[in-house]
Amino acid sequence: MEVTVRSAKKSQAAVLDNLMQLYLHDFSEFSGEVINESGRYEYPYLDHYWEDPDRYPFLIYADKDIAGFALTRFEVDPLNGQGRMDMTEFFVLRPYRRQQIGTLAAERLWNLFPGQWQVMVWKANKPAYAFWKPLIEKYTEKKFDERDEGSRLGGEYRFMFHSNSEFDPPPDLEIDMVE
Repeated sequence: MEVTVRSAKKSQAAVLDNLMQLYLHDFSEFSGEVINESGRYEYPYLDHYWEDPDRYPFLIYADKDIAGFALTRFEVDPLNGQGRMDMTEFFVLRPYRRQQIGTLAAERLWNLFPGQWQVMVWKANKPAYAFWKPLIEKYTEKKFDERDEGSRLGGEYRFMFHSNSEFDPPPDLEIDMVE
């Protein structure tokens, strides 16, 4: 199966919004979020991914079918002033899970943006922890920092690591990453 990660265009915002509803529904098991009066889950930041130059939306494809999405952003750590990429949201549709699609997509994104990365996982979301920790261990050859932090929903795990990729992405990110 060919896995492709593509920058999501503004014209694909509705597609990403639809996928976000599925993601937030799955995530409600851990967050306790409920739908609003119009029957939708709230995600107030989606439009920012086409307005803020430090946010990057991606669609994940398995062969030619949409298999999920990733939202990433560049941010500056307020404690040390250093920049880092954040895997803000990451979702693979159920039929495509456990087929290495999420693994390949995450690795391609890390390679696309070399440097410091952060992945946050809520403690309540045990399946996400079981996905991210071994993947980050393998990708970094166990050279990462895992912090157990208290916050909402009983706390979260913060994975910090460096992507050593030599890949230099073009400024417009108009690329397909295909294996």
